This record gives sequence, structure tokens and C-alpha cells, in this order.
Amino acid sequence: MEQNLKAKKTSRLDKFLNFVEVAGNKLPHPVAMFFGFFVITIIFSFILSKMGVSVTYSEISKTTGEVVRKTTTVQNLLTSSGIRGIFTSAVKNFTGHAALGSIVVAMLGVGLADGTGLLSSLIKKLVLSTPKVLVSAIVVFAGVMSNIASDAGYVVLIPLGAVIFASFGRHPLAGIAAAFAGVSGGFSANLLIGTTDPLLGGISTSAAQIVLPGYSVDATANYFFMFASTFLITIIGAWLTDKVIEPRLGEYTGPKLEVDANSELTAQERKGLRVSLLSIIIFVIVILFMVLPENAIFKLTEKEIAEFVKANHRQPGTMELLKPFFGQSIVFVLMLAFFIPGLCYGVTAGTVKSHKDVIKALVKAMSSCGQVFVIIFISAQFVYVFTKSNIGIVIAVNLANILKDMGVTGVAAAVGLIFLTAFVNLFIGGASSKWLMLSPVFIPMFVELGLTPEYTQLAYRIGDSTTNIISPLMSYFPIIVGFAAKYSKNEEDMGMGTIIAMMLPYSMAFLFAWTGLFLIWTFLGLPIGPGVKMFM
Repeated sequence: MEQNLKAKKTSRLDKFLNFVEVAGNKLPHPVAMFFGFFVITIIFSFILSKMGVSVTYSEISKTTGEVVRKTTTVQNLLTSSGIRGIFTSAVKNFTGHAALGSIVVAMLGVGLADGTGLLSSLIKKLVLSTPKVLVSAIVVFAGVMSNIASDAGYVVLIPLGAVIFASFGRHPLAGIAAAFAGVSGGFSANLLIGTTDPLLGGISTSAAQIVLPGYSVDATANYFFMFASTFLITIIGAWLTDKVIEPRLGEYTGPKLEVDANSELTAQERKGLRVSLLSIIIFVIVILFMVLPENAIFKLTEKEIAEFVKANHRQPGTMELLKPFFGQSIVFVLMLAFFIPGLCYGVTAGTVKSHKDVIKALVKAMSSCGQVFVIIFISAQFVYVFTKSNIGIVIAVNLANILKDMGVTGVAAAVGLIFLTAFVNLFIGGASSKWLMLSPVFIPMFVELGLTPEYTQLAYRIGDSTTNIISPLMSYFPIIVGFAAKYSKNEEDMGMGTIIAMMLPYSMAFLFAWTGLFLIWTFLGLPIGPGVKMFM
């Protein structure tokens, strides 16, 4: 009886996801879709502007950190200045896209490591030494932890997840799903303090001081909860990959993959791995020398520290001191972390005989990114007009006002903020940009309800993470479509419907399970960070 009921539930889930996928894939190719979004946004900007649609709200100034009252109207893009802006910014939108530089730079290192055979040998080693049952958990966990390195997980780990799964004889799209779930769905979880923690803490501090002068929200404000969340996301993500996502994908019938991970390593490959391991150890020592000493190259200078103190009225934390490393250099460092051992492996194993072999591997890596570059160009133009029109801000502020006017109190209000943020996240990407707008509304409101600013920030972070993986407006979402297209029989058949249907179970499971952990944590009265309470 139980088995029949379980099968029935699974069947219903499959039917729903199949409907999402079919409906989504009946839409045009992602490139055409983003062009359609681009045109529709321009038309709506004209209509809503003529209707005089606007919103007034409080926002934290990025320059002064002070709360300012702001009125935003929908901007008509069918004016002479609006049309001129679309034309003059097209190239800048493309070259300034968050994903473009990261992909190009990271792929140079990954491409060489792949072209010389280093990745192939590493994966052989992984396959021969890792229990198959742990693969999904390892990929999801690595995705969560990659958030410490900014956006590097998107351009390195997600495509690598496909290769790892294929090496184990598993569906490569399941590898992409597992990695994407960890990198983006588990964005706020981590065992370490990342670059996002001090950034959101600074914004929360400014919002808290509206009603609590002198109040400060530390970078470690949510650390205990986010530490525990890492294991929650890993367990749920791995279970969904093995029990729901991969079975639904069925047998892999896409392009034949050049993966032979079951054969033993040759003597040359083993020698190459030893030399590449030595090179990476030396590289890590050099990087640590550039990061750890008091006046290290990758730390803020005294002048930069003084400017930070003047702007923020406090000393920078560890992650803020290392902003030149984690915030600005990490992608190039990761590129070298693949490039250097890849080159050492190639020379030792005999796969690199001259500089021409290196160049050939780099060119091949770049040539595989053609569709990704096209998607980036079109999606960048859409993001520009959507942002310029202010339609996303109008949607977000009106939804925030609805929640505020509902009169919900206590923990229920915090849960409401989780779900509101998850929905708003479908329209406005960027954790800090939304929090600049929402924190002056909800932190003072929740303080009046007896909830601490840190607790309010925690609720926001849960909602902000869970729907990244199903939002076409998230910067890297169209890039994931491009990565996944490599594993489709016909690249043109790979649409957003496939990705959304594949990621929707993760998104919903993360949202409800994370909210459940939030409620359990609340009722147990556990600290969410060192010395941080949930109630005033």
C-alpha cells in the first residue's frame, strides 16, 4: 500500500515537472526569449510610464550609508534618451556582464588543464577512489563551499560537475543540476565567512540604526545557522539528485562523451599528477604569502583602510581586509590554479611538446563557449532595459508594502519575509541590491515586533538563495542553459523549460526545508551567530 502511494506521488511530481518542461521548451530558444523579454519590457515601460506608475520607499545610500527617502517612477524607454541609451550601452552591457569576464578567464585555465589531460587523470583518480554513492553529496557540498570564491563556482564547478557525473557513467545534466543547486541554491550557506557576510552586515547596520542608534550587525551575525545549513543543503541536494532528478532524466542519449575513467592510470599519468600536485602546493604557498602577512599584497593598504573607516565608521573585518583577493583577484587566481598544474602535467606526461600545444588547448576551450557568448549578449541587453525601466523596483516595493500592511507579527512575519524575498528574487537579482531596498522597511518594522536585525537578515538570506536556480533574470541562469546545451542531442532543443523543471525540485525543497530549520532554530532558542539573539 505504501509503495503504491509513493509511486503515485512520484508520478504526480513527474507529470508536473514534465508539464513545466514541455511548456517551457515550447517557448522560443533562450536567445529569442531574451530578445522577446527585451521588447516586452520596452513596451511596458512606455505603458506604465504613461500611467504614472511610481513607488516611494526608504533606501540605504551606497555612498553615505544613510537612509534616504526615494521616489522611483517607471522610466519610458521609448524616448529619444531611452533609445539612445539602449544603443550606446549595448557593447558596455555585454563586456560588463558579470559572467563574461569570469567565464573567459576561468576557461583559459580549465581549458589547458583539460587539453593536457590533467582533468581526465584527476577524474580517473576520483572514480577509482570515491564511492559512487557519495558523488552527488561531494558535488553539492563543493558547490556550497565555492561561494567563498565569489562567482567562480558558476564557471568552473558547474561544467565540471557534468564531466564528473559522466565519468561515473551517470547523466551529465544531473551533475550540472547538483553543482548548480549547491553553488546558487545554497548561496548563503557555508562553513566559512564569505564576502557576502560583511556586505549584508554593513547594510543591516545602517537599517538598524534608523531605530537603534549605534547598533552594529557583525559579519558573523548568521554564522552558526549558515554553518548548519551547509549540511542541510548538501543532504537534500544529494538526495534529490539521486532519487528525483537523475531518474527523471533517464538514460543519457546526448553527444558521445570522451570519458574513459575506468582504466588504470599509466606510469606517465601518475608522474604527471605528482608533478602537478607539487606545482599546486608551491602555488598555494606563494598565494598564502601574498595573503597572510600584515602588509600582504592582497590586503587593503593603510590608505584603503582609512577610506573604509571613514565611509563605514568601523574597522574592516578579515574578509573586507582581503577584498583585493576574494573580491577582485579570485577568478584570475583560480585560472592560474588550473593553468600552472595543467602545464606542468602536460610537459611531464608528454601531452605538451611545444607552446603550440598550449595555444591549441586554449583556443579549443574558447571555441566551446560560442553559444554562451551569444546568450550573454542578448540577456545583458534585456537586464539593462529591465533595470533602467525600474519595473523590478516597483514590483518589489509594492509586494513589501503588502506584507507590511497585512499586520503579521512575530515569527510569522519573518517567514513571510522569506517567501516574499524568494518571489522578489525572481525579478531582481543581486543579494545586496535587494537588501539595500528591503532592509530599511523590514528591519525597523521587525525591531518593533521584537525581532533582532540579525534575525531579520537571516530570514532575507534564506529567501534570497532558494529561487536563484529558477530565475531567468539571475546573471548566470542563461549561462547554465548554454552549458547544458552541450549534452543535448540538438543544442537548439535545450530550453529554459528543461533547466527550470530540473531545478524546481531543489528550489522548493530548499525553500521549505530551510524555512523548517529556521523555525526549529527559533523555537529551540539557539544563537544564530556568536553572541547573537533572535529576539530583542
